[in-house]
Amino acid sequence: MDIFAESLEFHRKLKGKLSIESRSHIKDRHDLSLLYTPGVAESCKAIHRSPEEARALTIKSNTVAVVTDGSAVLGLGNIGPLAALPVMEGKCVLFKEYAGLNAFPICLDTQNTIEIINTVRNLAPVFAGINLEDISAPRCFEIEAGLQDIGIPVFHDDQHGTAIVLLAGLINAARLAGKELTDLRVVINGSGAAGTAIAELLLCVGHDPNLCKPVKEVLMCDTKGIISRNRTDIESNPAKMKLSRITNRNNRDGSLADAIEDADVFIGVSVEGALTQEMVRKMNDPIIFALANPVPEILPDLAYEAGAFVVGTGRSDFANQINNVLAFPGVFKGAIEVQAPRITGAMKIAAATALAEHVKEPNKDHIIPSVLDKSAGEAVARAVAEAYRKAPDA
Repeated sequence: MDIFAESLEFHRKLKGKLSIESRSHIKDRHDLSLLYTPGVAESCKAIHRSPEEARALTIKSNTVAVVTDGSAVLGLGNIGPLAALPVMEGKCVLFKEYAGLNAFPICLDTQNTIEIINTVRNLAPVFAGINLEDISAPRCFEIEAGLQDIGIPVFHDDQHGTAIVLLAGLINAARLAGKELTDLRVVINGSGAAGTAIAELLLCVGHDPNLCKPVKEVLMCDTKGIISRNRTDIESNPAKMKLSRITNRNNRDGSLADAIEDADVFIGVSVEGALTQEMVRKMNDPIIFALANPVPEILPDLAYEAGAFVVGTGRSDFANQINNVLAFPGVFKGAIEVQAPRITGAMKIAAATALAEHVKEPNKDHIIPSVLDKSAGEAVARAVAEAYRKAPDA
């Protein structure tokens, strides 16, 4: 039985990976009076007088909503909210296992941006944070931006979780290669949610320059080649037009093969086989992150054969797995601990730095913590909380 068949049987047996567990029990009338009527009225009045009391008196203290519309689920695409539910349940398990946070799946039967924003706003009173998940670009950008003022952290994990873990791996890979981040020429293949967030983080777009070291250059590629200001086909795409302004400062045109020549780093958030051995040979001591799943842009053995210095993928059966679970539980735990109203740039950089430093002796097969190392999440949480305390507006 392969892993897919085994997983299907696993899910069929469990009938859902989550359950609701009461933290109190009713043994007599007094217990009932405490947790429900009439005693519960006192907690209601306390919250009515001081809304911040909800964090001390209810599940708002440590509960995250995992929100999706099912439009960009894993490698499955737009399969809708119902079919997305197993993934959202799994995400909730990860929150509990890696950060001790409660999480609940919210699968919305709409892909209208305004409806999603309004629905999440109306649900927000129950939760300490909102994790947006598997929402397609460019709507994911609009939805996240439209929810930054609701008083609790709203974080699109497909964007920022990926970017944080990638930056952590890059910090250690560059250190091993004897290179400074500020000297790196980076090519990103894939201009969706993850690729955009990675580009912005590596270039420190919207981040405090005192806290962030931008790489020397980023060239972003899509299926038609390098994204540049010369491309008339992106004029009606605001997300790609923004990328054309923040990347490719020399306004180069050409294919991925053209972009990759003499690059230090390849980051793939695209499709199987996009990077060839011939391309790798054109790079400069190549650092390669081939994150397409289930089959990466290039397999690690082929990349090393072509001269790669270090390789990371999105898969657990290869070394250096770039997995969001190393980031999002700790990011939320730290943010909730300090009651941050949003996730700041400083908090993202702190998370990446903490992950990199958690690897005490990096080597080519170990530039990022193991996904089974739950202490990494604790390190991220501490760093995120401290970053917010030091610079709440950074």
